[in-house]
This record gives sequence, structure tokens and C-alpha cells, in this order.
Amino acid sequence: MTITELRKKFVDGSYTPLDALTECQGVVEKRDGDVHAFLEVFADAEEMAAIATERYKKEGADAPILLGMPISVKNNILIEGKKTTAASKILEEYVAPYDATVIKKLKGAGVVFVGATNLDEFAMGSSTEHSAFGLTKNPHDLSRVPGGSSGGSAAAVAMGASVAAIGTDTGGSVRQPASFCGVVGFKPTYGAVSRHGLIAMGSSLDQAGPLTQSVTDAESIHNVISGTDSMDSTTITEDTYPAVPLKETYTVGVPRNLLGDGVDADVLTQFEANLEDLKKQGHTVVDIELLLMEQGLAAYYIVMPAEVSSNLARYDGVRYGLRMEGENLLEEYIGTRAAGLGAEPKMRTLLGAYVLSAGYYDAYYGKAEQVRSLMRDELNTAFKNIDIIALPTAPTPAFKVGEKKDPLAMYREDIFTVPANLTGIPALSIPIGTVERDGVSLPIGVQYMGPHAGDSRLFDFGKRVRGEGA
Repeated sequence: MTITELRKKFVDGSYTPLDALTECQGVVEKRDGDVHAFLEVFADAEEMAAIATERYKKEGADAPILLGMPISVKNNILIEGKKTTAASKILEEYVAPYDATVIKKLKGAGVVFVGATNLDEFAMGSSTEHSAFGLTKNPHDLSRVPGGSSGGSAAAVAMGASVAAIGTDTGGSVRQPASFCGVVGFKPTYGAVSRHGLIAMGSSLDQAGPLTQSVTDAESIHNVISGTDSMDSTTITEDTYPAVPLKETYTVGVPRNLLGDGVDADVLTQFEANLEDLKKQGHTVVDIELLLMEQGLAAYYIVMPAEVSSNLARYDGVRYGLRMEGENLLEEYIGTRAAGLGAEPKMRTLLGAYVLSAGYYDAYYGKAEQVRSLMRDELNTAFKNIDIIALPTAPTPAFKVGEKKDPLAMYREDIFTVPANLTGIPALSIPIGTVERDGVSLPIGVQYMGPHAGDSRLFDFGKRVRGEGA
């Protein structure tokens, strides 16, 4: 059920938060041995559900909208007293000393946390194959990946182990697994949601966002977790960045120059069908050209590793996490990182150190930041004539486990999602159909991107596209 459906039952007493949690736990017990969406199922969830059940008896329809909702959380978001590993051996025994702001707000809303979900180590990946504690599989086809890095969160929602989940999105890590698993995924405007308590990967790129069964549910969660935070100076206010107005109908721009080689033919067919549906709903669809977005993937894979290199420098065996003894400090550093970090974080850290080095900073990192700035200008110009940009969420449906052994082939899965992170604009992925592969129906998603602070516009548009609340 969706949050909206659950809430009606919670309010009328025909179903309780304890019932919902029990059902979710039953799904975990039955399916998670194969899927491996969870790194931990929380033992205190029943206590939280019992408290929520009693609150509904007293408060009824006056209770917070998320009260009692069974929600899972990506294991790179701190929950006080819980292990927060970021799926890395280097943090295997790390217990969070405080709540992330996102978690604090969800606790205030009375959410029941089902458990911590698996991810690519330090959120570095597009498949959730790069977890130090075992890969996650797609609930629709166990031979395929759920996407990444929030693959555990997407899989948990897709298989019914939680009504929603929280992920983080650095280059598409909420939206791409949402597409692969057939759920809704939302990346907010940069700064709309506090990053305090998120284990940082790329600090100018990271945002927490919901994975849900409906756009309405995604909006409900976003409304709770968003807002200004004194612990994160990058959070924005509506005074500084006023919300973009809603419209009766929208003009949707399609950057055809990006839909070239490498995009699966069946994905394009579903995408074109979605555009026709938009026209039938009264929206205007126009072709546009975004030339600089073609450079987005290259710029992203310079900016992101550079920030990774800086953020992972703190894992040195001295302050917290794994520590390997050595004869001197250098040996401790080398031993700790060699034993504690997997291949993907090592590769990205080395690449980041290279592009930040004195001899290459201007040639690589400096140029990538220039491209990033020009991309923002290009999008600002485009949004003067259109309201929303539409693209497939990913160029392919979910691929086979182990299929993308070439890192460049894996990185290309992010080609349509990284521009939103580089420029800070919001983006929403919703399911639009399925394609057949090996006798299995695999979900396909479409991505809608809005102007800066256009989060409400995307929710409004997405609900209309899916016929929610009609």
C-alpha cells in the first residue's frame, strides 16, 4: 500500500502500524535472503510501531501524516545508536553518535524505521554490486541489479519490505535504482534537504531523497525532511529561493541531441509513448538542444572523484573506524585504507587526487568546474522557454549482475541523471512501463527535471502524469 492508503486504515483503526510492520518484517524474512536489500533490520521497530498505534487511538486524523509509516534508510545516513557503515569495512563497527537532520525530522513525524539498507560502498556505484557486505539483487529478476547506489532502498520498496525508503543521490543514485526497480525516486534541489549526518561522498552533489510507490508519497516525505538547518550552511530558504509557480499545463522540453547511441531501443519506445501521453493530457512537448549537457558525464567524473578524495581523507585509522597497526603513522594510513576500502573507493580517490594535483588542477578540475557553471547558464536559458525537461532516467533497463565489468560502461548508466546534480536542479523519476528481457518484465522510468527550487512543480506534474488524486 501507499502512505496515503495506509494512513486511511491507520486512522479508521482497521489496520495498525504494528500490523504494517509485521507485514514488512514478513517480507524481509521471506525474500531478503535472496535480494539482500538490508544490512540490518532494527530490533526496536516494534516498540516504535506500538507507540504509533497508541497515538492513532488518541489523535486519529490529527496525527502527523507519516506517523507509523514503515520506512527504511540507506546505511550512509546516521541514526543514533545504530551501525552506520556506508557498506564499507572501514566503518564496519561504527555506531552513529547522533541523528542526521533527516532522521531527526522523520523521528519527529513518528516514522517506524524498519532497517538499514544496502548500498554501493560510500555510495560509489550504479548497481549496488560494490557493497563490502554483499551485492543486492533486483526483486523483479534476481539475475539483475537493482541499480545504485541506493539499490537496497529501491529494492526494499519494490518488494514491499517498507512503504518507502530514504536514499541519497549524488549522480542519480535515487533516480536510477527507482527506474530499475519500478518505483518513484526524487532528488531535491540542492540545499532543499540538509546534508548534516549524511556520510559525505561529493559534498556539492549529495542530496537525500525518497523512494516511494507514488509521487504523492514522495511529496509527503520531502515536505517533512526539507527545510533550513543551522547545521548545514548550504540549505536554502524560500526567501532566498522562492518556489517556482505551478501551471495549468506545462511546456516539456526534450533534448533530442542526448538520445543517441547507447540508448536502448525499447527504452526509447517507452519514452516516446510517455511523450504522447503528455500531449493527450494537454501539455506541450517541444524539442530542445542542450549541447553542454553532453559534457556533463565527463565533468561529473572529474568533480565527483575530486570531492571523494577530500571526503575519504578522514578515514585514516586514527579518529574512528577500522585501524591497522603499523610501525609508523604512514604505515597505519596505508594499512588501514588498504584493508578497509574496496576497489571502487580506492580508484575514485586516486583519480580525485590526480585531478586535484598541482600539475593537473587547471587542466582537469578547473575545466570541469567551468563546464559545470556553463551548464547552469544553459539550463537557466532553457527554462525561460520551457517548464520541465524530460529524458529517460537511464539508457537501459536493469542489467545483469556482473555485466558491466568495464567501469566506463557502468559510468555511462548515469548519463541522463548527473546533469541535475552538477547544476543543483530537482529531478523526479517515475515508472512508465516495462520491457521484456529473458521472459521477465523489467521496469522503465522517465525523468523529469525542473528549474532550481522547482520541487513543487515536479510533484504537481508527476501526480498529473500518474493520475494521482484525479
